[in-house]
Amino acid sequence: MDATTFKRPPTEDAIIGTSLPSSAVVESSPAVTLKRGASLPDKLFIGGSRILGAALIALLFGIMAVLVFESWPSLKEFGFGFITSSEWDPVEEHFGAFPAIVGTLVSSVIALIVAVPVSFGIAVFVNEIVPPRVGVVIARLIELMAGIPSIIYGMWGLLVFAPFMAAHVQPVVIEAFDGVPILGTLFGPPPIGIGMMTAGLILSFMVLPLITAVMRDVFSAVPTVVREAAYGLGATRWEVVRLVLVPYTKVGLIGGVILGFGRALGETMAVTFVIGNAHELYASLFMPGTSISATIANEFSEATGEMYSSALMELGLILFAITVVVLVISRLLMGGMRKKG
Repeated sequence: MDATTFKRPPTEDAIIGTSLPSSAVVESSPAVTLKRGASLPDKLFIGGSRILGAALIALLFGIMAVLVFESWPSLKEFGFGFITSSEWDPVEEHFGAFPAIVGTLVSSVIALIVAVPVSFGIAVFVNEIVPPRVGVVIARLIELMAGIPSIIYGMWGLLVFAPFMAAHVQPVVIEAFDGVPILGTLFGPPPIGIGMMTAGLILSFMVLPLITAVMRDVFSAVPTVVREAAYGLGATRWEVVRLVLVPYTKVGLIGGVILGFGRALGETMAVTFVIGNAHELYASLFMPGTSISATIANEFSEATGEMYSSALMELGLILFAITVVVLVISRLLMGGMRKKG
């Protein structure tokens, strides 16, 4: 089948053979306004919604203000060098966040690299291939993974998954890429089980249910008539997925990936168990590392002195800033995709 047939998914109007004028579309979605003489429940609902919305914004800025205030001694002492420095010495009160920042981003990216293709495959399998009754059972089993506490993932990762990686996976990978440029360095010895790669894989198990649920929902939102039109034109199942479902739901798919990335960035307990908690940077993904959330969880209770506590608070501020930047970029990306679509 010619792939150019489905450059853009057909709309319901195009399939039925009718089209609506743009004015009709605008008039069909009037803005909700509070008219004069509205009932008391309407006034209470709209007023309460405005108050809650303003309170949420105030809470966001309040959190940011507290983080800035508490981390001010560290900000004043180290400046921008706190982000670029790799030194972490509580005794001498020399602190640098670079290894923790790198560990947070690398482990989260590994989680997405593993989880996104698997989630996409599960969503397609459940929505497009298996019978609905079987698909519901599979979906519920996947969703059960989201209800498992993160500390359980961490304990399982430390006691079961990390030893399995050290004994059966990492030696094979190290031998396979030995001497290969770049890959030989990224997957270099020793096979100790815990480390950046193990943390990323544990995170992938944790974000997979969330991304899968979002992808299933956006696939389900595609009108049945759109699928039927594609099949009627002779498209195969894979062509329907690739040329109809994905373009039709691309904004929702990107949103699901961003939600999973946000979950991975802030995960604490599971990562703390398996990442190794070493304030060092290694070229190999099999070596120990640390993350922002793991560093705070490990050291906050034993932080003595104003500078030590302030440095940990600045780590929290950096994580807050990373999350905000990721969300802003995702909104801009999805907004651009809507305009092009």
